[in-house]
Amino acid sequence: MNLRDRYDAATAALEAPFAVVDLAAFRANAADLVRRAAGKPIRVASKSVRCRALLEDVLATDGFAGIMAYTLPEALWLAAEGVADDILVAYPTADRTAIAELAANERAARAVTLMVDCPEHLDMIERAAGNRRVRVCIDVDASYRPLGARVRIGALRSPLRTAADVAAFAETILKRPGLELVGLMAYESQIAGVGDLPPGRPARGRVIAAMQRRSRLELARRRAAIVRAVRNLTDLEFVNGGGTGSVEKTVAERAVTEVAAGSGLYHPHLFDQYSNFSGRPAALFALPVVRRPGPGVVTCLGGGYLASGPGDAIRLPVPYLPTGLAYSSTEGAGEVQTPLLGRAADGLEIGDRVWFRHTKAGELCERFDAVHLIDGDRFVRTVPTYRGEGRTFL
Repeated sequence: MNLRDRYDAATAALEAPFAVVDLAAFRANAADLVRRAAGKPIRVASKSVRCRALLEDVLATDGFAGIMAYTLPEALWLAAEGVADDILVAYPTADRTAIAELAANERAARAVTLMVDCPEHLDMIERAAGNRRVRVCIDVDASYRPLGARVRIGALRSPLRTAADVAAFAETILKRPGLELVGLMAYESQIAGVGDLPPGRPARGRVIAAMQRRSRLELARRRAAIVRAVRNLTDLEFVNGGGTGSVEKTVAERAVTEVAAGSGLYHPHLFDQYSNFSGRPAALFALPVVRRPGPGVVTCLGGGYLASGPGDAIRLPVPYLPTGLAYSSTEGAGEVQTPLLGRAADGLEIGDRVWFRHTKAGELCERFDAVHLIDGDRFVRTVPTYRGEGRTFL
């Protein structure tokens, strides 16, 4: 039985559109991330999963420890539900109500760490928390600047870049009795989030690979200096770095104590573009064929599930099974219908499914209230996504 037949058999009782997670692929991807991490713990990036049951599944796997949440309300919910007792909020918060709730909850205050990179963050946390202690982590700029301030390659995140910058900010935190500095984080998006095998563009891939080699060397030296400078001032519980695309490269740095990863569990199609690892598509969605406009064309219901990021074609989901289908250049993936062209269309009937892969991992869960877990050709169970639990957090 081929892959498409297994998926169709496992979901025969379901009416499309729906989303599935292939548990065999999910767990194989988790095992490969652990192999790549080479003994250092992996903190699960929850925004790339957005399903409590699957977060619990992966956290029960040896090699994974803690969650990297994307908002403070999400972190408070995960802590209250007992999903994890070590939750790092990856992005700064300006939610004063949530900060006050965190500080007033002794259990949550022990579990959750807030991200900071400027004195205004510290002021806001202290005002909202009153006299109660809050754990914080410093976010460090990990971008690559080969020509100084004139060129920046990487995400626009923290203003803190040098060992002197970070140490001075750490001293500011240490002078504030309501704050406890417990960690450092630096996310090298230009390495972890950019594949070096862009389809059909080998020359660009070579340029990306060369940039990433230089960036890794520069960041490893700078990150080591930053960690030394801060450890001279205080103990740190963790130094976090990387992401799915850079796991084995980031953990090779002695200064890094843990790596973050999440997208590699679902392995959306954006992550096919990496030469250093390969994964198995684990999260998919199925759309029903509802029209046959003519030879070589079928139309599916819905499907306009675009990913965030720059406005380019890579943000579209890709038709996966059956193979040989492509979008119409005049319609693409539509809000209410998606025409698909190709020889494979002639083998599809009204009511058949077309299986798609999303561009980014967890964003698929914002489209569906539940994911159906399957294993081979067997349906296992249905679990709610964050959306299905009424938890959007953005």
